[in-house]
Amino acid sequence: MLYYSGHTRRIGDVDDGSTVTDFLPAERARGITIQSAAITFEWPPALAGLQSTPEDIGGDTSETQPRSRFTHNINLIDTPGHADFTFEVRRSLRILDGAVCILDGVAGVEAQTEQVWAQAAEWNIPRIVYINKLDRDGAAFGRTVREIGSRLGGWPAVCQIPWFEGGKGRFTGVGDVINLEGLLYENGGDGKEIKRYRLSQLEQEYPDMAQELRSARAALVELLSEHDDQLVEAFFEAEEDHLNITPSQLLDSLRRCLLAPHSTIIPVFAGASFRNIGVQPLLDAVTNLLPSPLERPDPDVSVGSSSGGLSQLIRGDLEFRKDTNTAAKLKKKGQTSDPLAIGNALQGCALAFKVVNDPRKGVLVYIRVYSGSIDRNGLLYNTNLQSSERATTLLRMYANESVPVQALHAGEIGVIAGSKYARTGDTLISYSGNKATPPEPLNKLQLRPIKVPPPVFFAALEPNSLREEKDMHEKLALLLREDPSLQVSQDEDTGQTQISGMGELHLEIAADRLVNDLKAKARMGKIAIGYRETLPEASMSVTKVLEGERAATKGKAGCTALVEPLPDDEDTSLTVPDDAFSYEQDGNLVVVETPTLDEKGRPLTSDDVALPANLTVPEIQTAYLNGALAALSRGPSYSFPLRNTKVTLTLRPEEHIFGSETTYASLTAAARLATNAAFRDATKNTASILMEPVMNVDISVDEASLGNVIQDISSSRGGQIVSLGDHEDGASASDNSTKRIDVSKIYAPKDPFESGSSRSGEDHHRLNLQRTVKARVPLKEMVGYLKHLRSMTGGRGTFVMSVDRFEKITGPREKAVIQELLGGFV
Repeated sequence: MLYYSGHTRRIGDVDDGSTVTDFLPAERARGITIQSAAITFEWPPALAGLQSTPEDIGGDTSETQPRSRFTHNINLIDTPGHADFTFEVRRSLRILDGAVCILDGVAGVEAQTEQVWAQAAEWNIPRIVYINKLDRDGAAFGRTVREIGSRLGGWPAVCQIPWFEGGKGRFTGVGDVINLEGLLYENGGDGKEIKRYRLSQLEQEYPDMAQELRSARAALVELLSEHDDQLVEAFFEAEEDHLNITPSQLLDSLRRCLLAPHSTIIPVFAGASFRNIGVQPLLDAVTNLLPSPLERPDPDVSVGSSSGGLSQLIRGDLEFRKDTNTAAKLKKKGQTSDPLAIGNALQGCALAFKVVNDPRKGVLVYIRVYSGSIDRNGLLYNTNLQSSERATTLLRMYANESVPVQALHAGEIGVIAGSKYARTGDTLISYSGNKATPPEPLNKLQLRPIKVPPPVFFAALEPNSLREEKDMHEKLALLLREDPSLQVSQDEDTGQTQISGMGELHLEIAADRLVNDLKAKARMGKIAIGYRETLPEASMSVTKVLEGERAATKGKAGCTALVEPLPDDEDTSLTVPDDAFSYEQDGNLVVVETPTLDEKGRPLTSDDVALPANLTVPEIQTAYLNGALAALSRGPSYSFPLRNTKVTLTLRPEEHIFGSETTYASLTAAARLATNAAFRDATKNTASILMEPVMNVDISVDEASLGNVIQDISSSRGGQIVSLGDHEDGASASDNSTKRIDVSKIYAPKDPFESGSSRSGEDHHRLNLQRTVKARVPLKEMVGYLKHLRSMTGGRGTFVMSVDRFEKITGPREKAVIQELLGGFV
C-alpha cells in the first residue's frame, strides 16, 4: 500500500524484516507484528488523482464517479494478529472508522480472526475482508468465503474472484465483479503493470473466467437486493438484467449496506500480496466503501452522571442530570451550566489510545481527534487525571518516523511528544479561556473508555540485586504505561514481584523490552505458588516469658498460647467466648482472653495484679494480636503462612505483667514467641498439612472441543467441573447473526482442486456454538494452561480465573508438592 501510494520506493517483506510498520527488533526477528504502528498516506496519489477520468475504469462518463477517483487521506494502523496481543488490536479498533480483515487463503478463518471480529462488532466498525496468499499451494478462496459465513456470521458479498491460469494453474490476477473486468498481473512484476480485460474480451479469450464473472455478478446483485431497496429499483430499471446494473449503483448499494447499523454484509476481495496482486483494487475499495470520520456514529461521551453523543454536547442538546452541589458551585463562581455555553467552550476533544516510550523522542502519546482541533502549544486538560499540560510538540507518524505539524484536526491520528501524564484511554480536551481548569461540568467530559481484558498468565520478576529493585520498578511503571494489559503485583506471601499478561509470548516480549529496551537489570523466573499450612492437631497450652533484650525489644512480658486447627465448615463466631477479644483474617481466628481483669484493667479479685499505668486492656489485646499475626505469617514446617488456625492467647497479670518493665513491644514479642512455641508443639509428631489455592475458572470453548477440555480438567488436572453452559445469555448481535446464515445459500467460486464431497461438507458445516465450562482447579495446574488450551481447541479456547479458596492437598499430589518444595529431598 505504501509503495503504490508513493510513500516508499521499495516493497518491504515480512520474511526479510524490511517492512515499514514492523520496526521493533523483536518484530523483525520473529517476523510478526507485536505493537500497532500508525502511518498516513494518500490514495490515489495526488498526481494520479488529478489525471484520472471515468473512462479509465470503463464506466460511462455520465455516471457518478466513484470516490476512489479523488485523493483521500488514509490513516492506517497495522495491528498484530497473535492472540497474546489482543489488547493492542482492541485499543486500535476503538479509534478506527473502518477495518480491513486479512485472511489466509490456505488457513481460512482462524481462531484469532473470530475474536477480533467480535471486538470490532462491539464498536460497530464497518469491515471488508481481503483473502490473501491465494498464490500458495492449498489456497481455497471458495472454502474461505463459506467459512466467513459460518464462522463470522455475515453474508459474504464476493466483489472479486481469483483468476487462475487455465482454471487450475498459477494465480495470475482477479476478476472484478463490480466493474465486470479481469485484471491480469505481470508474473514476477511489482504489480504496477495491470492488463485489463472487458467482459466482451474475456468471453473471447477466457470464456470460463467470463462465465464465472457473470455468475458472481448475479449473486452479488441478488444478495444486495435482499438488503437494499434502492438496488431493487435500479434492477427493475435495468430490465432485470444483473449485468446492466452500473458499477456506481453497486458501489453505492454496498456502501449503504456496509454502513448500516449491525450490518451483516461483508464485502470480500482477493489477492496475493507477496506476488503484488490485488493491492490497488483493495485500496480503491477502502476509499469507495469504508466511511470517512464524518460518516461514523456520534462518539459516546459522559459528563458526570449524564451521557450522550459528542455532537449533542457541542450543539447544546445534551440534557444534564441535575446535580445540586455542582449547580451551587457554579452559581458561587459566577459560571453558567448552560449546555450551549459548555459546548461552545469546547475547542477540541481527543482520546489517547496508545503510549510508547521512544528512546530518541521520549514518551509519545498517540491520539485520535474526535472534535475541533488540537493545536501545538495549546493547553490540554486530562479529564481522567484532572490535570493540565501543554502539547509542546505535535507529530504525524509514519511508523517510526515523524513529521512535526501545527495542529491535528477532527478525524486525524497523531502524536503528542513529551507528555508526562497521559495514559491509554484518557480523554484530552482543549477549551476557550485562559484558566487552568475548564468550566464545570466540562472537566468531567469523558469519551467511552477502552476495556482492558483480565490477564491469564503470570511470571515472577526479580532484580539482579537489591540495589536494582527501585530502578526495576521505575522501568516497570514505564512499561505498564505503554501496555495496560500487563499488570504488576507484589505477592505478600512470597515477596515476589509478579507480572501478569495475556500469554507466554506477551510476557516474553515484555521481559525482552524491560531488559533490552528499557535497560532494567532484572530477570523473569517461574511463578511461585503461594501455598498455606494448617495444623495437624491442637497444641498443649504453652507459656513463654520474654526477658531482657531480645529481637531489639527491651522489657519483660509473658503470654500463654494455645493453637488448634479450625474445621473448614465451622462457624468461627461460635467458638469465641462472649467476654473475649477476637479477630479474623485470612481464614484464621485470634482470640485474646483476659479472664482476671475487667474492661478497665482492674483485677476481679484481691489476689490479682493490676495493670501498670502505662498500659490499658485494648493496648494489650492489640499487642497480643500483632504478635499472633506475625507468628501466623510463617508456618512451622514449610514457612508458608498458616490458614484455618485458631490462636487463643491468655493474659494472666500475676504471671505475665512485670510492672513498668512490661511494654507494648515486649507484649507483642512475648505473644509471637508463645504462638511459635505452640505451633512447634502442635507439629512435633506430624508436619503441617499443606493447603493450595483453588481457582474459579471460566473456560470458553466451542462445542467440538468441549469433551477434550472437560476430560483434561477433571482427569489430568484434578479439577472439579461446576457447571456447563452456553453463550445464549447475553449473546452479542454477531452471535445471533451467526445462527441465521445458511451456508448453502452463499455464493463462492469453485476452488481449483475442489471435489464435490468436500464442498458438500462445507455446505453442512456445523456452527461452532460457544460453551462455557465453570470449574474449580488448583492454581498449580493452571500455570501454563493457556498454551495447552489453545492446542486442544485449535486456538479458539479462552479462560479467565480468580481465587476461590484454599483446600488441603492430599494423597500423591501432597507428596509431589512437598518433594518439589524441598528440592527433591524427602
